Amino acid sequence: MEIFQTEFMQRALIAAVLVGITAPAIGIYLVQRRQALMGDGIGHIAMTGVGLGFLLNSSPVWMATLIAVVGAVTMELIRAYGKTRGDIALAMLFYGGMAGGVLLINLSDTGSNANLSSYLFGSLSTVSDSDVTAICLLAAFVVLVTVGLRKQLFAVSQDEEFARVTGLPVRALNLLIAVTAAVTVTVAMRVVGLLLVSALMVVPVAAAQQITRSFKVTFILSVVIGTAVTLSGTVTSYYQDVPPGATIVLMAIGVFVVLTALATPLARRRARAVAGTDATCTADATKDATQDVPGARRPADEVTV
Repeated sequence: MEIFQTEFMQRALIAAVLVGITAPAIGIYLVQRRQALMGDGIGHIAMTGVGLGFLLNSSPVWMATLIAVVGAVTMELIRAYGKTRGDIALAMLFYGGMAGGVLLINLSDTGSNANLSSYLFGSLSTVSDSDVTAICLLAAFVVLVTVGLRKQLFAVSQDEEFARVTGLPVRALNLLIAVTAAVTVTVAMRVVGLLLVSALMVVPVAAAQQITRSFKVTFILSVVIGTAVTLSGTVTSYYQDVPPGATIVLMAIGVFVVLTALATPLARRRARAVAGTDATCTADATKDATQDVPGARRPADEVTV
């Protein structure tokens, strides 16, 4: 096929697969923690790293990773220790990161607003060999953390107090989740863009939750959905000349809508089945109880008038 013969599309497809795996893998923990918009905040902060990379003539991906990690740790510390003005501090951090990125990239000799746009919304043609190398290394870290420590991360995401009582290092695990989310943002920014990466971390997980019940199945299905939409969106953007990030996110939302529509009748059937089972169990229990009581009146003993 033509799409596999061009080098930039080979790099783009590799990046798309890695993004489809890593974004939902960490996103499921953010959804459990009710921090679905954390990726969006990290994306704003990472813009400063991109601008700093152009200003210093270094890799924007690695510089964005460094700044995003620092910003994510700061966000977690504000969440843990911030009082009434914690939300104001986060707002200044987010908007300061965006403003810093725009300012730094315009101060550089090699950067421009056009370069920044490719990082904000994704660009297939600008994915370089060095970007693919960085994405592969960062994606390996994300998969290692989210799969290798899934039990510990799940415990912390569900109930921090219970995890603390069981002896887990809650503070360290919370920081690890924040750092992994920051790394994921920089992995995904070349494909879906910094402004849309949060959607890919959340929407596949929300879609999988419509038809699954266990954490393990939700994790697997969300990764499958993420990989499917990133590959489909990348291919579609190549043939139809549409923005890859927007296409991928809209496809993910479409999957969510379809699974939600399919889950509604299934949920009703399950509810009716549970109600029928409960009614049967109640009737059996009543029958057994009346059989054990001497002289008790049974339904068959009722007199017809």
